[in-house]
Amino acid sequence: MDEPDTAAILPGDVLASADSETHGPRKEEADAATARPVRPPFTCPLPVSVEPVLFLSMFSLALQAPLSTQYLWDRISEDLGYNGSKRSECGNSSVSPDPLQKVVDELQLLKMLQLKREPQLSVPKMEVETLTAHWNLYISLGGFSVGLLVVPLLGSWSDLAGRRPVLILPNLGLALQAVVYLVVMYLKLPVVYFLLGRLLSGLSGDFNAILAGCFAYVADTSDRRSRTFRVAVLEACLGLSGMLASVIGGQWRRAQGYINPFWLVLATNLASALYTYLFVRESVLPDPSAKLLTCRHHKAVWHLFSTGGSASEAGGRLHRCKLWLYTLCFFLVVTVHFGSRELYVLYELSSPLCWGPALIGYGSAAQHLAYLTSLLGLKIMQCCLEDSWVAIVGLTSNIIGLVVFSVADTTQLMFTGYGLCFLFMAATPVLRSKLSKLVDPSEQGALFASVACVESLCFLVGSGLFNSLYPVTLHFMKGFPFLFAALILLIPGGIIGTLQCLDQRRDHRDSAAS
Repeated sequence: MDEPDTAAILPGDVLASADSETHGPRKEEADAATARPVRPPFTCPLPVSVEPVLFLSMFSLALQAPLSTQYLWDRISEDLGYNGSKRSECGNSSVSPDPLQKVVDELQLLKMLQLKREPQLSVPKMEVETLTAHWNLYISLGGFSVGLLVVPLLGSWSDLAGRRPVLILPNLGLALQAVVYLVVMYLKLPVVYFLLGRLLSGLSGDFNAILAGCFAYVADTSDRRSRTFRVAVLEACLGLSGMLASVIGGQWRRAQGYINPFWLVLATNLASALYTYLFVRESVLPDPSAKLLTCRHHKAVWHLFSTGGSASEAGGRLHRCKLWLYTLCFFLVVTVHFGSRELYVLYELSSPLCWGPALIGYGSAAQHLAYLTSLLGLKIMQCCLEDSWVAIVGLTSNIIGLVVFSVADTTQLMFTGYGLCFLFMAATPVLRSKLSKLVDPSEQGALFASVACVESLCFLVGSGLFNSLYPVTLHFMKGFPFLFAALILLIPGGIIGTLQCLDQRRDHRDSAAS
């Protein structure tokens, strides 16, 4: 990574494009603003960027996501009277049942008989799995459908008002969501209040707005040559924080329950917002007159994809088609990532795997470790391969891992699938970088607002599709959603390979003509 890329606040190409687009009095104001760059309240002597912001925000998200699913499982099991025959269904038949658990079950049965209530021992485990998957679906749909409207608004607004507000507001919204979850757990409120917390977080932009702000910040402070690796570093921060949170969350939940880990979620979101306010320097020239609630921001996003942006004038129709095709590839890849990720915990909780909190934490950590291995693999493969072929290698790793997940019936096979996915995150930084290079520096804000919108849609479609597909296919193939995800990934692989071959053929033709 180039040191000037990290330390730069306003790179020369951004300033040049800003100077060329300002005229008259606005140019004088821009020149005056350039003379005094916007600084946070405290100036850090070390180079400060947005990697810690993304690290802390992802840590809180990775800590709460599996715990929320497990809490839903426990609450729904309690409400339905599914009192733990998980042990008898999941345990090895050669191992004698736990005497303490047997005593507890007998006491519960005696209490029901004394109250003249019918013991609910006939509730099937499949009903618990189905309701948990459906509640996951409702909560995800609620939050991400709101975010689908708010994220592009905030992302495009950051192109005028600056990146720092878009990094602070969503963290405060996620902190508010953690407060709601804590109230539900303390007071044993119905799980429908989880939906309220997700809606409040969605109104502030949710985690997708943080992603949009961080990637736009990197685009502001990097050149075309180093952008792919800078984006991959950000995604490695996602993996490192997710791995750490997964290991901590599984052990902590088993030792102390759900409440204490969610206090850490709240503290982490507040720390991320505070770090942004105190230390992160602004990467664009803020316009004090920029309004948030206006249709101008959504129009900027629409104009970018309807015309192909300013850069399409030189590239023509092919340029616009590449913008749409790479966006489609990004949509399919991220939809598979987030859609299948929500099923891992459910798949591991139920038979034949029947993992406990510790194994679930280790599995999630293995999944997030692939962010780091993908970063290392991307850096090595860039020495001998074009970015497009690096993305195809990453997609191949993901496809093979998903196929193994679809037939995994033992702990060893499940971890084998995690190991085969060691390059599965190599495709998304390449796609983000290619999209960023297709537009002018002055259009980076609108582009990443569009990418944030697409990413919100990925959450929406992935949650709806895979959480609906999982209970429907339980009766004939439990791992079918993973096999379906592997088939979907063949589409972006074919598109990326075809576009790369066309580019190479055009370059060869141009070199031969010259």
